[in-house]
Amino acid sequence: MKFKKVLSLAACGVIASSLLAGCGSKSGSGSSSNGKQVEVDIFQFKVEFKDQFTKLADEYMKEHPDVKINITTVGGGGDYGAALKSKFSSGKEPTIFNIGGPQDVKDWQTKLEDLSSEPLVKEALPTTLDGVTVDKKIYGLPFNQEGYGFIYNKAVFEKAGIKPEEITTYAKLMEAVKTLDSKKADLGLDAVFALPAKEDWVTGLHLSNIFISPEFDGSILKTFEAKNVEFKYAKQFKDVLDMQNKYSVQPTVSLDYSQQVEKLFSTGKVALIQQGNWAFNSIEQVDPELAKNIGLLPIPVEGVAEGKLAVGVPMYWAVNNSKDDATKKAAKDFLNWMYTSEKGKEYVIKEFKFIPAYNGYDVSKISDPLSKDVYSYAKDGKTINWVFMGYPSSWGQKTLGTDIQKYVTGESSFEDIIKHSKDVWAQERK
Repeated sequence: MKFKKVLSLAACGVIASSLLAGCGSKSGSGSSSNGKQVEVDIFQFKVEFKDQFTKLADEYMKEHPDVKINITTVGGGGDYGAALKSKFSSGKEPTIFNIGGPQDVKDWQTKLEDLSSEPLVKEALPTTLDGVTVDKKIYGLPFNQEGYGFIYNKAVFEKAGIKPEEITTYAKLMEAVKTLDSKKADLGLDAVFALPAKEDWVTGLHLSNIFISPEFDGSILKTFEAKNVEFKYAKQFKDVLDMQNKYSVQPTVSLDYSQQVEKLFSTGKVALIQQGNWAFNSIEQVDPELAKNIGLLPIPVEGVAEGKLAVGVPMYWAVNNSKDDATKKAAKDFLNWMYTSEKGKEYVIKEFKFIPAYNGYDVSKISDPLSKDVYSYAKDGKTINWVFMGYPSSWGQKTLGTDIQKYVTGESSFEDIIKHSKDVWAQERK
């Protein structure tokens, strides 16, 4: 997933509970009462599964010929939040769209259908609905669970004599990075990292979350309610950012997701990238063999949270409450069918490569190595919770992420960007 996701996860219990036995489809027909075809427009952010998602929608339409599903995907290099606002402003409001957590719920409250009575709500794993629940009403259904850190090339590590299982602290990570850098010619590397500073969500949301989550005890609600952010772990934040920037393909401010994942990592030109299990499909499409031999390393908060992987819910499905009843009924039915029907569950695991956020799945069927690593860390309770959807609106990307771009290009000091980000947070929370 890129970009978003989130709540207070007791991830060990959360994912472990998804081992429970399956449930069948609880969805209805989704048809309109007058027999006319209903159109459901979906506006979603996850570019990594758009093709597979479209195929699943086709499967649904075969079973429900009175429903037509139209899918528009905006993500990757695009700003989904801005695109969604533009979509609503245009008057062509989608039926189903994505929200991230408490801040999005507040921002979109007047457009959100109460989904509390949907069958899928009862199947959601513990705590996965916390970020979209207000006054006991539930306004979103979780996509899945995801984890991110440093994706690494196991073959390169082996050739360099580095044992990934020993990289449990910042000091050991730095040692490994210096070893890779010293041997990059022999390893066929252009650089150790590819830091996509052009993608403000990578730095301003995901990277910052690692160092802000411990400040708020891993609680998205505490983050959302906080009047100020102290950046208690600013030094650790700076050290990891500097490490990625110094040992990266340059200039980092020009690198986007596609260049990072597909053109550099998937071709073996860099050994490490900051991404999550959602990147697996992209890597596999470029080099299926390399994709079998990759793994995830945690991003360390030195002396505070080392050896822990960031795990959370990336985004939620929301239903537009201004649509007519037949359209809303079809939209809800599709979402329930996607996660509870046998066909839908097969796609969720095998095609989407999702780690489910619902009961009724056999997680032993998870096949890709990145998702297996996420599951392993979560099962062992070695996680950092996602709180970045509790940030003030656009703060992570448009304030902190943009400021980081100025920092990596030398236009601003780290101290200045931290001060500015703190001031904007306080102003937004007045």
